[in-house]
Amino acid sequence: MNKLKITIATALLAIISIACTGDFNEINTNPNTTNVGEIQASGMFEPLLYNGANFWQNYTWYWNNELIQFTAFTGGTTRQEHRYFISDSNWQSVWNAYNRYGNNVSHMYDLSIEQENRSLEAIALTLKVLYMSNLTDMFGDIPYSEAFSARKENGTTKPVFDTQKEVYEQLFADLLEANSIYATTPVFLKPSLDGMYGGSMEQWQKFNNSLYLRLLMRVSGRSEMNAGTKISEILNNPSTYPIFTSNQDNATVVFSGNDPYRSQFADENEGAFTSSGRKLTEQLIKMTVVTDASDQETFVDPRLPIIGKKNSNVSVNPNNIWKGTIAGVTEQDQGDADRGTSWLNTEVLARADAPGTFMDYAEVEFILAESALKGFIPGGETVAKEHYENAVRASVEKWAVLGQFSQTPVVVSEDDVTALLASELASWDAFTNKYELIGNQKYLALFWVGMEAYHEYRRTEYPELTIGDGTVFNDYTLPTRFGYPTTTLATNAVNSEAAISNMGGNTMKTPVWWSKQAIDGN
Repeated sequence: MNKLKITIATALLAIISIACTGDFNEINTNPNTTNVGEIQASGMFEPLLYNGANFWQNYTWYWNNELIQFTAFTGGTTRQEHRYFISDSNWQSVWNAYNRYGNNVSHMYDLSIEQENRSLEAIALTLKVLYMSNLTDMFGDIPYSEAFSARKENGTTKPVFDTQKEVYEQLFADLLEANSIYATTPVFLKPSLDGMYGGSMEQWQKFNNSLYLRLLMRVSGRSEMNAGTKISEILNNPSTYPIFTSNQDNATVVFSGNDPYRSQFADENEGAFTSSGRKLTEQLIKMTVVTDASDQETFVDPRLPIIGKKNSNVSVNPNNIWKGTIAGVTEQDQGDADRGTSWLNTEVLARADAPGTFMDYAEVEFILAESALKGFIPGGETVAKEHYENAVRASVEKWAVLGQFSQTPVVVSEDDVTALLASELASWDAFTNKYELIGNQKYLALFWVGMEAYHEYRRTEYPELTIGDGTVFNDYTLPTRFGYPTTTLATNAVNSEAAISNMGGNTMKTPVWWSKQAIDGN
């Protein structure tokens, strides 16, 4: 702990800025001008990793879960993201947050080159792609080729906005460069700093290439990106492009629970974290619970009692059932919708030592299942089913480990996984539309993994969501992107306006380039 505090102290203003995990709105409004001083690249790594993981958890709780109907904040009208009431200040907050991490990791990259630290050079590229891919996936066209160059000779505070296609091409190039560096097995000088992989370059390389698969699948609807060919190349050359092969490979940051290695939600009580505001939704419950004609529960996804809790108040939930509120419900109907609803499991999700996951093995298996179904890799439906079932099993097994922390410990057996795969919720053979089945189960598996469920929904339009009657703020349309904030429009007017013209608008109904809506044209 003392070593970490010394490390953070030497990182000066930029590290102080990123070390705050309590309020992600209080950030540098001009990331291009951040000055981190004369420091070591290794001095930037640990705060970027741990605080990045907390940032990831905060955004899955604050943004992703509300937009994509895992939860709905119905404890009042101060928070209305599930109704798509999102303002310019929100856009500013999200824009600055991703740019801040992109800026600092870019500086770590520059320092690692100057200091000939090859391991951090590769890691910096992987983390830059992780953060910046989310920025482009939230906003569309963004600065990339000229981003964060103000501190350099001939740099600029008014970077051009690359098209999203151009951004993705650069993301891919950075991942390939990182992979080539990892392949040289550089030495990570201080393994104790790495709370995710303990300095293992082999593990970081697997994460890097699994992230590459994620982003290739994201743009797979755009034929000009040749995603299928690139996915095939990765899978046909496992020694060159190793990827996740089990939950042991998951990109998960482990927190000890001791200051400063504490989860984002370590000090949240149940009321603040969930029960007084964020409730589980009908959408989540109908995808995890099977009921009969008399509304008796006949099967429950084994993950649900780990991520959620039933309302135990018999006066509002006399039948002791899983019940969800309505995402996007109107204010006048909010009270009725909330009666007896379930909420997030604080004991599991808000522990001081709760881990933060950037990506997991289940996601890779879902990507492989979809790749087989699309013909990117051989085997057709037979191979697709195998990867799909591996994915569901991996997801359940990941959550099963955390079942012990529930107030009433949850034990998941192999029989429970088998039952899920045979149920009407997840049976491969029972679903005619295999893409929908993969999309539905991938959606559930992406619970608590950053903004991924939101990104995937816009790519596939699965699962089928019901838009609530209270979503009038965005004309009953789930936001397709976030808009550029007014500060960016004012300070970089020429380039931001060119991006808006290219995309066709700066609203939450403007589709991003890789989305199904943009590709289908409706």
